[in-house]
Amino acid sequence: MQPHQIVSRQEWIEARKAHLAHEKELTRARERLSEERRALPWVKVDKPYLFDAADGRKTLADLFKGKNQLVVQHFMFAPDWNEGCKSCSFWADGFERMIPHLAARDTTLVAVSRAPLPKLLAFRNRMGWTFDWVSSAASDFNYDYAVSFTPDDLKSGNRIYNFGTADFSIEEAPGISVFYRNEAGDIFHTYSCFSRGLDMMNAAYHYLDLTPLGRHEEGLPYPMDWVRLRDQYQPVPASGAACGHG
Repeated sequence: MQPHQIVSRQEWIEARKAHLAHEKELTRARERLSEERRALPWVKVDKPYLFDAADGRKTLADLFKGKNQLVVQHFMFAPDWNEGCKSCSFWADGFERMIPHLAARDTTLVAVSRAPLPKLLAFRNRMGWTFDWVSSAASDFNYDYAVSFTPDDLKSGNRIYNFGTADFSIEEAPGISVFYRNEAGDIFHTYSCFSRGLDMMNAAYHYLDLTPLGRHEEGLPYPMDWVRLRDQYQPVPASGAACGHG
């Protein structure tokens, strides 16, 4: 960590107040963006999708569990993988305890992956999670919502991820999709986000963003190289070693 300016408490307060003004600008911009997001047009979902759940085969409508809003966490877990994606697991650790709070606001959250259900449930048990997790292996759901890619997709060389703005080199990608069901039972796709758009859903990252070191991902082979499954972290090193002064 580089040497940092040290000031008096009063000087710090003045600097912090100047930064607060910028934070408020971001807050207002985020609120405008949220309003714009809610005003986006919707697409009616007419295609039938089937999912394997712990209590049997489900339709997309079933996943709402009586609520009007459904948030789908596209969790990277290909059929031939032995465990779920470590980065998606990082997000899952964060939303695991949010489910009752979302339900109180007419919203159901479910994780969806292409791996067979027994693999999903075994991994969920290993990680100590309780959220609903279903397999979309019986349908084209993952492909239609642009988080799974065929070999031909990957060979094409065309940008296939995040609305065609990015390439993706493996068959599974992360994302979030949102659906709404009206009183007539019609289902609409209202929103999806991918890539850095997912950052706002990871509270741990936002806590790290408050610290002097931030995410501390500079110099890594890729930004999330440091992330591990929760049960695979080594003992935390002393703070000096973490800063490169050990």
